[in-house]
Amino acid sequence: MLTYKKSGVDVDKANSLVDWIKKLNPTIGGFSGLYPIDNNKFLSASCDGVGTKLKVAHISNKHDTVGIDLVAMNVNDVICSGAKPLFFLDYFACGKLDVNIAKQVIKGIKDGCDQAGCVLLGGETAEMPSFYQGKDYDLAGFTVGIVEKKNIIDGSKIRKGDVILGLPSSGLHSNGFSLVRKAFSEKEIKKYSKVLITPTKIYVKEILNIFQKMPNSILGICHITGGGFYDNIVRILPKNLNAIIDKDSWKIPEIFKIIQLKGRMSDREIFRTLNMGIGMILVVRDSNVSKIQKLLKDSIIIGRIENGKSEVIVS
Repeated sequence: MLTYKKSGVDVDKANSLVDWIKKLNPTIGGFSGLYPIDNNKFLSASCDGVGTKLKVAHISNKHDTVGIDLVAMNVNDVICSGAKPLFFLDYFACGKLDVNIAKQVIKGIKDGCDQAGCVLLGGETAEMPSFYQGKDYDLAGFTVGIVEKKNIIDGSKIRKGDVILGLPSSGLHSNGFSLVRKAFSEKEIKKYSKVLITPTKIYVKEILNIFQKMPNSILGICHITGGGFYDNIVRILPKNLNAIIDKDSWKIPEIFKIIQLKGRMSDREIFRTLNMGIGMILVVRDSNVSKIQKLLKDSIIIGRIENGKSEVIVS
């Protein structure tokens, strides 16, 4: 039976590091950091990368979409706090610069910024001979957004009876690829490369539309990335409430079923690793569900909030 840990990624160890960091700075722990710039406004910032999805880019020889992934992983985190992304900067590191590949990557970054409605402000290209092998490269980036204090979303207003809406993903997005590469042979990666390389969906504009048309109607936003449902949703749950997820409420894309079958993975393991077709969740009042679903036509009711002990239950 394959697990994320057996594929080389120890989520529990990473969580223990985060817990240690929180002791140094208790304000850390949300999907993005918040910094007050005056009495009414906060900057929201996030830093992230693309991970080993870059290996799939090399195998499929397609580099024009991983830049979109890079932007998405950051702006989707910033929107979770209620902030509008303002600008983005990237860091491209390689052993030997391949200008053609770099241009493809940077074009993707610009495309991602356009999708998010933010400005590509600048970045850094680092050539590091002998540190990266062959044409290997790595990507990192960060974004800064802005939100009024009264509009900050932190999950504190979530209560029993609230509804969990899921927004469909475009595929695996940008996490879990160490496991995927362990479950699949290189031949299988090539076979499924079109699905695997599909860029992460950027949810910024559609969620900003909700902010504009239905202010303060979203009580919690959760970006489903590393840690899947279990380790992400808990980050927005008040301590006396549980999130109950009905995994039969949406059609899980076939690629996730193939990965689970190939890796002989338990439901809990795969729901703790991959997004399973849901890239973002919103927690809203039951009375607002129909109005929000008219604005987010592809949104799906996938669960509810009940009394509990800040646990996520997928059933």
